[in-house]
This record gives sequence, C-alpha cells and structure tokens, in this order.
Amino acid sequence: MLGENHSLLHEFPEHGEVIHQLTKSDMSFANDVKEYNSLDKEIRVLELRGAPIDDAEMNKLKHSRAVLKDSLYQRISK
Repeated sequence: MLGENHSLLHEFPEHGEVIHQLTKSDMSFANDVKEYNSLDKEIRVLELRGAPIDDAEMNKLKHSRAVLKDSLYQRISK
C-alpha cells in the first residue's frame, strides 16, 4: 500500500521499550534509527506525491530501508 507507515516503532510495537532503551544508550543504534525513520518518511512522501523519481531510485531507497531495518531488528532482538 502506498504511503504506509513503516516507522520502527510501528513495525515492532512489541519491542518499544527495548527500542527506547537502545536509542538512549547506544549512539550508533540511535543514529541508525534516525536514518531509518528519515528514509521511511522520504519514501512515504514520494509515494504520496506519485513517486516523482524513477523506479530504480525508489527501489534503492526501499532496499536501503530494508537493510537498515534488518540490522536494527538484529540489535533489538539480542
């Protein structure tokens, strides 16, 4: 679905407390969360505007978001 919210807390609400704790105690994690949420917002805005970039660029953004999400999830679930 276009414009769907994929923010980290929305994707993993059951890990909300761990996400908050790691964000406060681990600067690398906090920076990655910030980058992930920024990418998610950028993708959502582009989708809602009719994706005014080519498909290859949109796929790169979505791939970057997915790779970052996987990395964050690995750290959350430790």
